[in-house]
Amino acid sequence: MTQLEEFLTGRIWLRQFIPFPNEQVDQAISIGAISVRCGIRDGKQCTRCLEKSPEKIIAFSCDACQKLCYYCRHCIKMGRISSCTELITWALPTTLPLQSHSFNWTGNLTLLQQRASQEVQKSISQKNDHLIYAVCGAGKTELLFPPIFEALKKGMRVCLAAPRTDVVLELTPRLRAVFPSTIIHSLYGNAPEEKGFAQLVIATTHQLYRFENAFDVMIVDEADAFPYSYDLALKRAVVKAKKKDAPIVYVSATPSKLLLKQVSQVSQIFKRFHGHPLPIPTFQSLWGFEKVFAKGQIPKKLADWVGEKIENHEPFLLFFPTIELIELAIVVFKQKYPAIEAIHSQDENRKEKVMKLRKGEIPGVLTSTILERGITIPNVQVAVVGADQPIFDAAALIQISGRVGRSSKYPDGEIIFFHDGITRQMDKAKKKIISYNGGL
Repeated sequence: MTQLEEFLTGRIWLRQFIPFPNEQVDQAISIGAISVRCGIRDGKQCTRCLEKSPEKIIAFSCDACQKLCYYCRHCIKMGRISSCTELITWALPTTLPLQSHSFNWTGNLTLLQQRASQEVQKSISQKNDHLIYAVCGAGKTELLFPPIFEALKKGMRVCLAAPRTDVVLELTPRLRAVFPSTIIHSLYGNAPEEKGFAQLVIATTHQLYRFENAFDVMIVDEADAFPYSYDLALKRAVVKAKKKDAPIVYVSATPSKLLLKQVSQVSQIFKRFHGHPLPIPTFQSLWGFEKVFAKGQIPKKLADWVGEKIENHEPFLLFFPTIELIELAIVVFKQKYPAIEAIHSQDENRKEKVMKLRKGEIPGVLTSTILERGITIPNVQVAVVGADQPIFDAAALIQISGRVGRSSKYPDGEIIFFHDGITRQMDKAKKKIISYNGGL
């Protein structure tokens, strides 16, 4: 029964997929330890993701119950929810013992980080929402370590959620190293199953559909990132997953105007932890680059830039506006530099390729905006091909620029916007970075 309690506490789970015998679940239901709910309430709202738009709650003839059923299209990738689906959750007050925690971080916070960290800690204690508005490379994750530790020591359950799997994969080993005695679960699509009751959960925001009234502290990292920033259901999932009075700590280098307006408690850090200024992007024309790639060639400026980085043994990220262009360009690049790799959202091996780049096993990668955030590689050099394309708005360009110069050992670096015409978004990104550095 303890293992059932550990698994289900705070979770809302499809009964058919629970990794426990039916008899054990039936027994827990009979004594009131587990509650059961239908997947779609009154044919109108999904119990798991709370979706209720008629366009996404669809009627169908159900083979399972032989009746007219409804299913939710919105969260179907996480297992279909229909009217006759049984969702289960732990119904009793928890009897799980308090865990002991250790703090294994020997770094030092700057005065700005320390102030922000204390402000976050105060907001959590007062159950107020808080926004950390800090530039890329300011050390946002590090300043969260003390507040997380204080919360864990008080027996609070903490969730650190991020919109993208790549960010979760980046954060998990760092937090496991800092809190070595804490049970930490890392949840994302196709993640391996983990045992025990996790007092600290690192998850994609999509995984929060599977939680309800679970967390005493909710941290949303990269709060401006797609898809969280555009998906109201993910915002509902964050609220559903936390306890009613639990505070939300938002973390972002490029918060939206709406978020800045919504949250009254804000900590601002416009300086990197190592004290060096943010690298400022330069603009270079790359006229008709798509036609050049279509002819099976690399535009000369781009070929010279990549060649220089390889010769200097500097790792690089080369951002492209579309997956189609990446797949076209990588064929041409590999003819000249076979070790270069391509990464995008549909690439199942992107985790391994990023690791190879970190280890210096490959010189650089062609990538989509999937790597615009949540990746830190010392001495990395960055260029954007087609920076004038709509996908590269100011926020994306600021995040991409933020990959450069993050290491105290390599605080400088190159960020180039290759373009087919300068846009307002490019100008806006550059001016914002200059303003962070104390410019006009």
